[in-house]
Amino acid sequence: MYYIIVVKVKTNRKGDLIMTLPNGYEMTTTFMRDFDIADMFGENAIKDTFKRAFNEWKNDYVFLTELVISLNLHIWKWYEKNETIARLYNDLWEQADSYACENLKGEELSFFYNVTD
Repeated sequence: MYYIIVVKVKTNRKGDLIMTLPNGYEMTTTFMRDFDIADMFGENAIKDTFKRAFNEWKNDYVFLTELVISLNLHIWKWYEKNETIARLYNDLWEQADSYACENLKGEELSFFYNVTD
C-alpha cells in the first residue's frame, strides 16, 4: 500500500516558502529545507542537522512538532529511493516523536497530536 502526502507550497511577501499540510497547518520552520540540504551531503550531515535542530528546539513544542513532521516526510521521500537514508530518517523520527510523546503535556501535547495526525 502506498500513501501520497500532498502538501501545498507557496511564498509569502518576503519570498519565504510556506508549506501547508493537508490538515491546513502552515509550517513556519525551515526544517524541510534544512534536511533537503543535508540530504545532498549524506548520512553524517543528516545526523548533524537533526542533532542541532533537536538540541536547540526540543523544548519548543511548535518547533518540535514541525521537526517530527519534517522527519516523517523525509522518510517517505527516501522510502523507495534509498532504504538506508529512509531508515536513518525513521530512527531520527522515532527519537523525536518519542521525546514529544513523553515530554509534552496538556495543550502542547494536544497541539502535537492535532497537527501530526
